[in-house]
Amino acid sequence: MTTLPSTLHLTTIDTDDTVRIEITGDLDYDTADFLLEEVTTQLGARPEVRHVHLHCAGLGTVDSMGLSILLMIGRRTAAAAARLHLDDRPAQLDRLLDITGTLDYFTATTPTGAAAAHQNTTESSETTRATRAARPAGPDGTT
Repeated sequence: MTTLPSTLHLTTIDTDDTVRIEITGDLDYDTADFLLEEVTTQLGARPEVRHVHLHCAGLGTVDSMGLSILLMIGRRTAAAAARLHLDDRPAQLDRLLDITGTLDYFTATTPTGAAAAHQNTTESSETTRATRAARPAGPDGTT
């Protein structure tokens, strides 16, 4: 059996506040870094970007490195106060995201960047206070 080398082709289209990258090919150990590099370059060169759309219709296989890179891209877009969109996901990508428990991470409509960090910190503080108030006092009257 002959194994052909995996390939990845990226086509980048940008507007004022959006970057769209069309992905064709496999996102795997050999190619995933190219996608990360392209997204990082776009975010670094254009701080006004608020949406990064990865069009996945032409996406082939995605291995663990490809998934890792998608998660890294999610973190980098959030840090840049941009929202990551995985558009036109093929069934095999949805299945991988579902199995690994990351589908909600990529498809949730939550705030990004600093707003999300502030919201999470605020919610965490409120939860901690509510938990402390709900705990009964110990035998010596301490919580």
